[in-house]
Amino acid sequence: MAHLLGAERLHLEFPTRVVFDEITLGLADGDRIGIVGRNGDGKSSLLRMLSGEQEPDSGRVTRRSGLRVGVLTQRDDFGASRTVGEAIVGDTAEHEWAGDPRIRDVIAGLVADLDWEAALGELSGGQRRRVSLAALLVGDWDVLLLDEPTNHLDVEGVAWLAEHLKVRWPASSGALAVVTHDRWFLDEVCTATWEVHDRIVEPFEGGYAAYVLQRVERDRMAAASEAKRQNLMRKELAWLRRGAPARTSKPKFRIDAANQLIENEPPVRDSVSLSRLATARLGKDVVDLERVAYRYDGDDGGREVLRDIEWRIAPGERTGILGQNGAGKSTLLRLIDGSLTPTAGRVKRGKTVKIAELTQQLDELDAVADDRVSDVVGRLRTSYVSGSGSSAVELTPGQLLERLGFTSAQLSTPVRDLSGGQKRRLQLLLILMEEPNVLILDEPTNDLDTDMLAAMEDLLDSWPGTLLVVSHDRYLLERVTDQQYAVLDGRLRHLPRGVEEYLELRRAQERAAANALRAAATGSPLPAAAAASALSGSDRRAAEKEVASIDRRLERISAERTEVHAAFAEHDQSDYAGLQRLQARLQELDDRESELETRWLELGELLG
Repeated sequence: MAHLLGAERLHLEFPTRVVFDEITLGLADGDRIGIVGRNGDGKSSLLRMLSGEQEPDSGRVTRRSGLRVGVLTQRDDFGASRTVGEAIVGDTAEHEWAGDPRIRDVIAGLVADLDWEAALGELSGGQRRRVSLAALLVGDWDVLLLDEPTNHLDVEGVAWLAEHLKVRWPASSGALAVVTHDRWFLDEVCTATWEVHDRIVEPFEGGYAAYVLQRVERDRMAAASEAKRQNLMRKELAWLRRGAPARTSKPKFRIDAANQLIENEPPVRDSVSLSRLATARLGKDVVDLERVAYRYDGDDGGREVLRDIEWRIAPGERTGILGQNGAGKSTLLRLIDGSLTPTAGRVKRGKTVKIAELTQQLDELDAVADDRVSDVVGRLRTSYVSGSGSSAVELTPGQLLERLGFTSAQLSTPVRDLSGGQKRRLQLLLILMEEPNVLILDEPTNDLDTDMLAAMEDLLDSWPGTLLVVSHDRYLLERVTDQQYAVLDGRLRHLPRGVEEYLELRRAQERAAANALRAAATGSPLPAAAAASALSGSDRRAAEKEVASIDRRLERISAERTEVHAAFAEHDQSDYAGLQRLQARLQELDDRESELETRWLELGELLG
């Protein structure tokens, strides 16, 4: 494979610590590298050095001549006044980018719900992030460096991105390096893994699953080596005392050691014991939703987000909730915890139910922002029981902090000075120490690296209560929950086959909408009920936005046509070539206007 980009003896040092020391690595055609490691160990710094954005203190980065490197950082450099369209396609003529299927695919996959003419300053941080990713993916690159590309993408968006990267960069074509905590994405896209730790970059073959297997074997070998070293020291001491030589033999490497480790590992959860304990704490009644509906008020009669929801949440139930942004997932959680009252139906809660929620806002930490971590922990209860039955373990708050990755030095840090991931972990600890029996996790993976996600999952495995999780992290969702539901067209639907079934249902919805549009364009009959279902919920809102966008485009075409006519009047009539160019532009505007008007009529029929 052809060499594309390399790093030789890179050294990077910050005032307080050394980040990298003499690392050498490279990217070649066909490389698909996932970069993992703890927060703060230098993953983003490594990408910045490879891209040339940051210079190392010593060493060098080499590139093949003419190499095109595309980079997605965790910030965007677009001005607030630029529009979505300008940020993605620049000043490229509409007929040019609209005729490129690759650009159309990127726009449909990432920003179909955004107004093409909206100013970036009006968008949320997550929307701007998607615009940045789209602007990068429409370009032509030899090497793509992505820093947390799945942030702010829902499950569908992550699946689309994985498929797009596999199709856009097939085997032996270009190179890809991605920093992400999304472990499903790592397994789906990457063929090798770099672990950043202790000032080095350690390579592993395969995606996340293969990396975990090799890392377990590495740690097992290290533990065996340490035990052997200690034995050698004891033998050495005995030899010094007895005067006899100590002889040892080097153990042989066993290739099946990692497989044996997995085979001997018990199931991640003792579901029977946890369910029994949850029933003892909660009783038989947890939360029942009976024909629940919710409508947001508005001048036009409001918008019904949820309707006819029937759900009896059981003690010890572990459920993941899927759905598009705006589908009503958060509204459903608010109805369950009582912060919203349904506009129809009834929500019934058991008498012993104690609900806690890990939110995205870190509100629980605002009141203790000036306190040290040790002071906050010191005000908690003295113990926390992890697990159930014979496997139950009593942990102090300090031990729980240690399991969540806090060091003793960090205990004296004020809460406000913690990183985002540390605040997230402290927030989880405060909630667990309150011992709720119903726990709601709303996008819990924000700011956490893969090691901390594994630590959080380990705690949740032994948590004896009802767990409801909303997350775009497919790996976590399938790891900590036993069943999944989806909010589709305002209703709650069980997914016996999990996330894969949800993606199939969404693709079926999109096909139905496309069929409805084709039927309207060709004049073939389509039952009214089919058309209504095809453009229900988020699809209908997207169609309404497209109509508004078409109106604006038609206005611009009209203005441009006026300018072309004025140019005709002023043009030298003997310049036939110039007149032909103006005529061609006028014909192009007429054709584009005709296409837009046809599309406008199609959408108008479907919207009624």
